[in-house]
Amino acid sequence: MNSINPRQIMDNLLKEVSKSVIGYEHEIKLLFACLIAGGHALIEGYPGLAKTTLVKAFAKALGLSFSRIQFTPDLLPSDITGSLIFNPKIGGDFEVRFGPIFANIVLADEVNRAPPKVQSALLEAMQEGQVTIGGKSYELPKPFMIIATQNPHRVGGYIPTTRGTTGQIHDKNKTGGVSK
Repeated sequence: MNSINPRQIMDNLLKEVSKSVIGYEHEIKLLFACLIAGGHALIEGYPGLAKTTLVKAFAKALGLSFSRIQFTPDLLPSDITGSLIFNPKIGGDFEVRFGPIFANIVLADEVNRAPPKVQSALLEAMQEGQVTIGGKSYELPKPFMIIATQNPHRVGGYIPTTRGTTGQIHDKNKTGGVSK
């Protein structure tokens, strides 16, 4: 019988992620704890500190599917969740086109650049592990975790993250970059 050694899993995870980005051992441990607990995380830091690289390497090291959503002022909720698309090839009916939320690890990059109605598209996914498209609910893959990044409010062009969104976050971590 093979026993799972949590310490060995963490050591392997740290080793694999460190191949892509260094100095984020504490953040990796927090992200892993959030994933195990079924939670979500928010990483705050200035642009260019490898937040996106960290999340992508985290998902890859765990062998989980990964999707990145770049939040912008013109993003629509259906750009995240998916929508019904008319398809004349199937008898003129509508078919579901799933959005990037359908991945194990979803990076909501610069979440505070989008208006509140777009941020709210994450709520059903975070609360219930599902998304509703055209009145029908679709389960999200398991495990499922949203890791949102945001730049500090001192950086221009950002909209405050809604209380509904931050209320679903289990860990908020401010990062300053590489540590020794």
